[in-house]
This record gives sequence, structure tokens and C-alpha cells, in this order.
Amino acid sequence: MATMNVSLPDPMKDWVEDQVECGLYSNASDYVRDLIRQDQDSQNKRELLVRALKKGEKSGMSKRTLDDIWNDIKTQKR
Repeated sequence: MATMNVSLPDPMKDWVEDQVECGLYSNASDYVRDLIRQDQDSQNKRELLVRALKKGEKSGMSKRTLDDIWNDIKTQKR
């Protein structure tokens, strides 16, 4: 595993240490790794959304009403 040194302002360093002291993480590295995983997941979800929006934009105007669309979504979740 590679090592990376990061400089933080004191309030951020204190925050990270508080997260570790609360028992949420075993050390500062675990906390940072978790933040990076969350950011990666967020980026992936954002990319999927952008692709879906572009696909929808290219598909043209729909003849369905907003109510029709919402009803379809509600039906799919059941």
C-alpha cells in the first residue's frame, strides 16, 4: 500500500481525530480511505446520471404526462 502525506489545518485535523476517538474509524487513514470511497461512489453516480440525462435529451419530447411518468415509477418500486 502506498503512503501519502497530507497537510491539514488544525480544525480539520481535530475533526479527523474526533472521528477516530468516537470509534467510527480505527485510525486517520481509515477515515480518509472511507472519504475517498464515498467520493468515488458519488462520482460514479453522477456520471450515470449525466449519461441518463444525455440519453433522455437525445430521445426527444415525450407524449407522456408528468403524472404518467410518476405513476410508472411508483409501479416499478412495488
